[in-house]
Amino acid sequence: MSARTGVVVAIDGPSGSGKSSTSRGVAMRLGLRYLDTGAMYRAVTWWMLRHGVPVDDPAAVAERCGEPEIDTGTDPERPTITVDGTDVAAAIRTPEVTGSVSQVSAVPQVRARLLELQHAAIGGALDGPGIVVEGRDIGAVVAPDADVKVYLTAEAAARAARRAAEEGGADVAVTESSLLARDRIDSTRIASPLTMAEGAVHIDSTPYTLEEVVDLIVGLVEASR
Repeated sequence: MSARTGVVVAIDGPSGSGKSSTSRGVAMRLGLRYLDTGAMYRAVTWWMLRHGVPVDDPAAVAERCGEPEIDTGTDPERPTITVDGTDVAAAIRTPEVTGSVSQVSAVPQVRARLLELQHAAIGGALDGPGIVVEGRDIGAVVAPDADVKVYLTAEAAARAARRAAEEGGADVAVTESSLLARDRIDSTRIASPLTMAEGAVHIDSTPYTLEEVVDLIVGLVEASR
């Protein structure tokens, strides 16, 4: 990712913090590409479940993680993701995948495989205006030389309410418990744990509207130019 001309915006944070909506909003506002790395991990998880690979067996996941063909579109208005040519945009958001993705994403071989794909997507966007990349290890691992790094958080109750609404009215208390459990896994895994990267700007989105958070990040990008 050297000799780049486009801007790279790294947005990290825990599940339910508003990363996806915010990242897409920033990308659309600035005319940038958009990459949802979390969807890539979900896609691998979906493939593992579909092929009967025990997701609680890191060795089994590592052995087969090179098999699925993952393709991620970077249009912020119409982001796409396919596995072996199958559109899995809806399938990767099921409770089964959500409940297993942290286990799969903790496997170092999975992270190494997807890191290559993420670097390719970022590199492909740098001849143009650039790209907004969201995930849990973007500023620290995927794009440590990003022009702008943001660590986006929100209070657990607010995150749970947002996620429950996205899932069609799921129980907020159960959702909050699930989010906190996932936080613990993501923050303590050996491979690329969830952490605030050096030089990142911490934004707590709890008191802000989506548009206000987008405004804040757009301001940081414009100030970096």
